[in-house]
Amino acid sequence: MHCKAADRDTTNIMLEIKCRPIVDSQIQVPGSKSLTHRTFIAAALSDGCCTIENALVADDTQLTLQALNQMGAQFEQRDDQFQIHGLNGRLQAINQTIYLGNSGTSMRLLTAVAALNAGTLTLTGSERMAQRPIQDLLDALQQLGIQAHSLADNGCPPVTITGAPITAGKVKINCRTSSQFLSGLLLMAPFSLHGIEIEVVQGPVSRPYVDMTVAILKQFGVAVARDGYQKFAVPGSQVFRHGDYRVEPDCSQAGYFWAAAAIAGVTIKVTGVSKDSVQGDVRLVNLLAKMGCTVNETPDGIAVTGNPLSAIEADMADMPDMVPTLAVVAAFAEGTTVIRNVAHLKVKESDRLSAVTTELGKMGIEAKTAKDALVITGGKPHAATIDTYDDHRIAMSFALAGLKVPGICIRDEHCVRKSFPNFWEVFDSLYGDD
Repeated sequence: MHCKAADRDTTNIMLEIKCRPIVDSQIQVPGSKSLTHRTFIAAALSDGCCTIENALVADDTQLTLQALNQMGAQFEQRDDQFQIHGLNGRLQAINQTIYLGNSGTSMRLLTAVAALNAGTLTLTGSERMAQRPIQDLLDALQQLGIQAHSLADNGCPPVTITGAPITAGKVKINCRTSSQFLSGLLLMAPFSLHGIEIEVVQGPVSRPYVDMTVAILKQFGVAVARDGYQKFAVPGSQVFRHGDYRVEPDCSQAGYFWAAAAIAGVTIKVTGVSKDSVQGDVRLVNLLAKMGCTVNETPDGIAVTGNPLSAIEADMADMPDMVPTLAVVAAFAEGTTVIRNVAHLKVKESDRLSAVTTELGKMGIEAKTAKDALVITGGKPHAATIDTYDDHRIAMSFALAGLKVPGICIRDEHCVRKSFPNFWEVFDSLYGDD
């Protein structure tokens, strides 16, 4: 149901979560957002026509696709199936401005890929995007002889990139803020003439996303050598092979429903996912198991059954998108949960550390930051109106609290269109036929 906001313009509508029992469920989530971005880019750089199945159709991925289209890649779409006509690494946009909203993945990956363009591109975005740092990537591109600059000279978008032939190079890059800087270089490097060697001097955070990028490169027939997460060597003059590709279901989105099971004490299976997934967020089930849940992997998916919850300590440097989800679960656990190595959440779609502590505080839950950690003491959450900060993950995570707490209202619930347009429909299916 919806409720009117008493403390705002009365025309504003909020979503009130139904606090009633949910049932054991088996659900499907859409294709991975992270894999869709990377697959779209690889297909646009390929040597022919690529067919992509189960791609995520959402605001962020559409921004990447439209940007690639502006760079010359033609595509056709039928539901979640796409045909993308590759440009063999020769982007065709000249002197264009491309808008990327608040899609950090689009901005960071395409800033690097834009070096393959024949002219000068300006990449811009939302007001929040103009606060998100990208200077470390611009510095790396400059080491390769690419003109890459922050227009405001503050290390944040908008950025301009003037493409040029890349012969060979050695690059040192700081990935303390985002692993996407490294992923962007990896996607661009095969089109250098003689190859690129990359040394990561700090970080990277979110390491599974680097593995994801390397997996996409190999899937498209591109060779890359690596020494852990610190050194990468990509031979030049390679080809991204055209073909048929399928995006696996999104483990980040699956996490909301596994967390729902944990909070509500039911069993929820997400189909089509496996612990062998290249997506690091599948490891959320291991943390839920440590908190007391039962996890069962079957050939067709992973099921979580909720039991009484106990607090844990967790290092989530490699699972930043799951931090708000685990934080909400921790509000219902006995004891104090400590989530470490999450300082980089300050520069996500919102300052997620501030958002999580503020909104948990509204619910009567003690939550604070300490150095690079988030500390939540479980208790008895009460009704609250949740601000979402135009951040899809805040909206979806805090909706879970409403399964057990009457009176949870989510402001600006439509922000979920960024990554999971039919989230509320799937969420409502948890109530069965009521």
